[in-house]
Amino acid sequence: MDPDDLAGAAALRWTDASRTGPGRPRAFSQAADSAETAVEALYTEHAVSLIRLAYLMLGDRPAAEDVVQDAFCNVFRSWDRLADPARALPYVRSCVLNACRSALRRRVVGRRVTSAMYAPPAISAEAAALSQSEREEVMQAVGRLPGRQREALVLRFYLDLPDQEIAHIMGVQPSTVRSATHRALKALGQSLEKLS
Repeated sequence: MDPDDLAGAAALRWTDASRTGPGRPRAFSQAADSAETAVEALYTEHAVSLIRLAYLMLGDRPAAEDVVQDAFCNVFRSWDRLADPARALPYVRSCVLNACRSALRRRVVGRRVTSAMYAPPAISAEAAALSQSEREEVMQAVGRLPGRQREALVLRFYLDLPDQEIAHIMGVQPSTVRSATHRALKALGQSLEKLS
């Protein structure tokens, strides 16, 4: 699946679950309404790009949508504790990236357990022929990169973020971002060269 195809079918509706209801204090209702309005606007504007980011990290659309939805729910719940609500988008990106890291760690553990129990089936000739397209080769090569390098590439070249913001999201120094990007591009080039 192409990450650019995610916009058409993704369910991008913010639920109305937190609207004012009986038994909710008026002050809480007003605070919740302002948080809901802000998060809803953020969701409407950035959900598709964040789903694409998560999809590029995970390679699984349903998991990507779940990760993004959870990140927005976390932002909504902690809206009143944000130091700078204007920086909510980098916070959501960090949440998405951290959730992707966790999902990838769980997959590795799951694969170890699964591979210890039985051998996976062999790939059919039809599936091997279909995996020869350039886009899939690049996605597979990106998927084989170490996590930090993959994150740096996706944030830099897919979201077109500057090194300083990538460093903030990843929790590293800008020089680490530049180094990881350089190594990732070199490894990606070598990996794709072998396939040619």
